[in-house]
Amino acid sequence: MTDNEIGSRAVARAAITLSMTNSREEENAWKKQIAQQGIRSVAVDYGGELMPSVMRIVERAVVAAKRESVITDTHHEEGAVAGAAHEALSQVFSKAAGLSVGGKIAVARSGEHVAVALFFSIGLMHFNEVCIGMGHRSL
Repeated sequence: MTDNEIGSRAVARAAITLSMTNSREEENAWKKQIAQQGIRSVAVDYGGELMPSVMRIVERAVVAAKRESVITDTHHEEGAVAGAAHEALSQVFSKAAGLSVGGKIAVARSGEHVAVALFFSIGLMHFNEVCIGMGHRSL
């Protein structure tokens, strides 16, 4: 790895941190900071029941990444984001299956590395659990 190359850990860290931002202002500040390092990113909010929404969450990640030029409109880049989003979902599924979730989906990319992070609150009456999932793909 050269000094200018950004590795998978840095991209994953950028996505995770972006998914945990509390406000649009904080989100935009983080996106600007990591853009200076060469990492493109996007985040979208999501809320709803997890089980019937798996495809919607994956689609949101792909559409947002294309809309913000994190990826191009090619099937292999769309597939990489979809695969990373599905991997991230599989990590939170055991905790949240059958329950409602709310939080943020973040996608970060630099060079060949793309990462999708999910940071969700899991709702069950007035008890809330928190979970995070992260998936990575190489393009």
